Amino acid sequence: MSRAEAPTAGVVRRPSPWWSLGLLRSELLITFRRWRTLALLGVLAAVPVLIGIAVKIETGDSTSGGPGGPGGGGGGPAFIAQVTNNGLFLVFTALAATLPFFLPMAIGVIAGDAIAGESNAGTLRYLLVAPAGRTRLLLTKYATVLAFCLVATLVVALSALTVGALLFPLGDVTTISGTTIGFADGLGRALLIALVVAASLTGVAALGLFVSTLTGSGIAAMATTVGLLITIQILDQIPQLHAIQPYLFSHYWLSFADLVRDPVYWDDLVKNLGLQGLYVAVFGSAAWARFTTKDVTA
Repeated sequence: MSRAEAPTAGVVRRPSPWWSLGLLRSELLITFRRWRTLALLGVLAAVPVLIGIAVKIETGDSTSGGPGGPGGGGGGPAFIAQVTNNGLFLVFTALAATLPFFLPMAIGVIAGDAIAGESNAGTLRYLLVAPAGRTRLLLTKYATVLAFCLVATLVVALSALTVGALLFPLGDVTTISGTTIGFADGLGRALLIALVVAASLTGVAALGLFVSTLTGSGIAAMATTVGLLITIQILDQIPQLHAIQPYLFSHYWLSFADLVRDPVYWDDLVKNLGLQGLYVAVFGSAAWARFTTKDVTA
């Protein structure tokens, strides 16, 4: 036996960073090529279209009916009254409309299926045979879910911007504070809002990933995650539970509206991002603790 051959028998080779990047690339391609993922993105892209058409029709109907226009009834997202004056507000309206349910539901489906789906399909044990390690695989799965958070949010924003430009005028933006900023500044704030909304979904992503490690059924994990999401949304609307509501991950979601103020109010935005970070730390650690001790051969 040569010297070069002898040490290799008992050595455990660590995967290189390039192998980890290849695993992430593979996960991203698999996730975004699934029909389920494309269907979710299609539904999210359709929401701004429906809102824009509804506002356009309502605006036409209200021209002869008095104060029944988009902002006169008091219903719907807070920005909807401004959509007819500036199509850029459709971006803010669409994000406000999709954030309470549509966006987190889509994230819950992807996150809930991340580990449980592999286990249900029987591919999880084969992934762990490869030199990935459980921690690397879990981090790769979570990074893929975060990528979906960003892509899903940008799909809503870009769809809304396109529909807003086609159906309504674009121009300077009147902020909630009553001041006026240029269109370029308003477009930059719309991008920042989209990034904040994507960051607001990181807590849901971590919760869904944790649930995904608890079961071998992808459908059960997805249903449980969405059920928890709906439950927390209901709890956040009950006045008697005001003491615990600031600790619910959805409580500060709509604080992104403060980015349309001049000057920007940062208090609730910081609280929101800090709360999401707390959920990521808690449920990410719980997912790691569960996954690293899980028997995947059963």
